[in-house]
Amino acid sequence: MGAYDDIMHLPHHRSEKHPPMSMRDRAAQFSSFRALTGYEDALGETARLTDERIEYSEEEQQRLNAILQHLERRLPERPTVTVTYFQPDDRKAGGAYLQHTGVLHAIDRPNNRLVFSDKWAVSMEDIYDLWETP
Repeated sequence: MGAYDDIMHLPHHRSEKHPPMSMRDRAAQFSSFRALTGYEDALGETARLTDERIEYSEEEQQRLNAILQHLERRLPERPTVTVTYFQPDDRKAGGAYLQHTGVLHAIDRPNNRLVFSDKWAVSMEDIYDLWETP
């Protein structure tokens, strides 16, 4: 004889106060539970790679300065320029090297940046490479 044989054949209790739960609500109780909400996003963020900023050699700095001086003389001709620049990452150490091509509008020496005709600007400190595009 089992421990619950005395109650096995009794009728199922139905509450007089509470209406029976719908099958949908009953099923929702057993739906998957994501205790680690955001965990997958955090893993993705950790796995996302960033580049380290490359420091200029003295020789490389002189080369970029020569290019800037050349472009400064050519500003009235509105040269098309491609710039490779470093964009620091907002969430982790390092960043990414990106490129922008456009018509050079100004070399803003007081603010140390290049300004393009599409209103986009880049700090000269972030420039990795720079060349005139034909």
